Amino acid sequence: MDIKTLCIFFAFVCFNLNISAQQINKGDEQGLETGKLDLHQDSVAVQEAFTGWWKNSQQSLEDRMSWFNDAKFGCFVHWGVYSTAGGEWNGKVVTGYSEHLMRAKRIPLAEYKEKLVTTFNPVEFDADEWMRTAKDAGMRYFIITAKHHDGFAMYFSDAYSYDMRLTKYNRDPMKALREAARKYGIKFGFYYSHAFDWEDPDAPGNDWDYDNPGGDKLLHGANWWNNYPAFLPHAEKYVTEKSIPQIIELIQNYQPDILWFDTPHKLPLYENIRILKAIREIAPDIVVNGRLARFAENNMGDYLNTSDRAAYFFPVKDKYWESIPTTNESYGYSKYDRSHKSPAYFIRLLSSAAAKGGNILMNVGPMGNGKWDETDVNIFKKVGEWLKINGESIYGTERTTLPVQNWGVVTKKDNTLYLHVHQWPANGKLTVGGLNAKIKQAKIISTGKKLKYKQLDKDLQIDLPAVCPDTASTVIALSVDEYRVYPERLLDSQSINNLLVFDSKFSGNFIPGDGKTYRNYFSNWKDSDQTISWTVRLLKPATFRVSIDYNKERFSDSGTVLLAIDKKLYEASYSSGTKSLPVETLEFATVKLDAGTHVITLKGKDYEGAQWMRPMNLTLMTEAIASGAFSGR
Repeated sequence: MDIKTLCIFFAFVCFNLNISAQQINKGDEQGLETGKLDLHQDSVAVQEAFTGWWKNSQQSLEDRMSWFNDAKFGCFVHWGVYSTAGGEWNGKVVTGYSEHLMRAKRIPLAEYKEKLVTTFNPVEFDADEWMRTAKDAGMRYFIITAKHHDGFAMYFSDAYSYDMRLTKYNRDPMKALREAARKYGIKFGFYYSHAFDWEDPDAPGNDWDYDNPGGDKLLHGANWWNNYPAFLPHAEKYVTEKSIPQIIELIQNYQPDILWFDTPHKLPLYENIRILKAIREIAPDIVVNGRLARFAENNMGDYLNTSDRAAYFFPVKDKYWESIPTTNESYGYSKYDRSHKSPAYFIRLLSSAAAKGGNILMNVGPMGNGKWDETDVNIFKKVGEWLKINGESIYGTERTTLPVQNWGVVTKKDNTLYLHVHQWPANGKLTVGGLNAKIKQAKIISTGKKLKYKQLDKDLQIDLPAVCPDTASTVIALSVDEYRVYPERLLDSQSINNLLVFDSKFSGNFIPGDGKTYRNYFSNWKDSDQTISWTVRLLKPATFRVSIDYNKERFSDSGTVLLAIDKKLYEASYSSGTKSLPVETLEFATVKLDAGTHVITLKGKDYEGAQWMRPMNLTLMTEAIASGAFSGR
């Protein structure tokens, strides 16, 4: 099949199957495939899938995903023999993810086995305690690393004997966790590293023992199969003799509800598809995440995975998606990483994901002895306490069509709108922008207090208590008979308004950042025809100081950008610096806006260097706050 015929074929198939586009985050540090079909085997595998078994599997997608869509909140656990090291090797701290210890320190396999595998003895591991902690945290599903990239099976594997029977512990913790999940009514599944394996001599990844492709040396390039086809039989042997047999073994012995994969770019596409086909043949009802088989904008998994540790979410059109934060910055346990976020951070992240139709799979890295760090336990406990009261505003909810709110986010279930108030208004008035509704009742879930409200044409105003009941997120339940939505975002004339580029309408080939802190930007801004715009409303005239937060690909980049508000044009320039900063601020102007609707548009004029700045958000700060005269917040 030639390229032209292949393109026509894919267009036809995607149209008839209604395959939605997947947003690929270019900033994922683990890398992604380039999107093109490199090999003849890829074309054959895709054609077979899209006209046969994969097409058939999509007919049961909604049934398969029903529990996942309702669950919203899961527990992710990275635990392995590397956990004993705790982010340290030979007295030196391991930077980055501690579960990548073997690769980061280029530890020979023999030494890894001697010092970590045979000595592994998590005598304080208690499967019931783990699952009870997840249950009390309000989590509805649980995923544990059955095999990570080090290639070691954290269970008894008859398919491949590099497993828990080699350890001093010599027990099967996966079996115990499966039984505990059933006891507590939690959906259960495994993380399995299908494409990246540092133990198997035929697998991609280990370039210090074997000189294999797929490692940090990038031997034969990122898409090694194009430059080193001689390794293809080895990769096929690994998939045939280790990867697929162990996955089938996990399915048959533990009956998981979900399987979670990662780093598909280490294998050619057709091998990833072969693995997915093997799963579908024996377990058509298992949920499979989106990091097994994907190319271009097609995700052959059941849902989309956004990037690791995202703090902001680019809007996802797909019905099912998931983000994977971790309590600190490492997924495996690191005794040196004390960068734990607060429980309030995760509560707000959870409500923000639910408001955009997604799930949160929150990670913890237990210690090598089998215990959880007390800091992690406390975070889980506090999130669970909030969910015990406010869970109805998360579980089984869906996104709304309401515009972005300055104070928080909104979820919906049946005839109830849930207002997650992250910023308590100082004046005691909460204005729900763009909502015209027939309200039956408004009440705070945590206290049961009923609230007064009134309709302001296109907006709803609610009277709040003077004291915020929950500083993490207070949820107000609005029971409605019917409502109408106005799409323009309502600005707060007495506060700070942050207009994220992720919430904008944009034209041109921008590439969204991965959403991590300071990476909620647009990059690839190279054309003056590219624009970023927001449509906003004001209820009364206001004066704002307008600025933009951004960073740069290179510290030497400089340029001039234009801001159009209605018919007025403002210009601001930024210069090269001596170092790159995570965030910089460029002041535009002080702008007076009348009551009514306004269109704000950002575009480039000229630049020197790689591209224009990478904008994160436009800030409209009232003059009173900017000058320090307003002290309401």
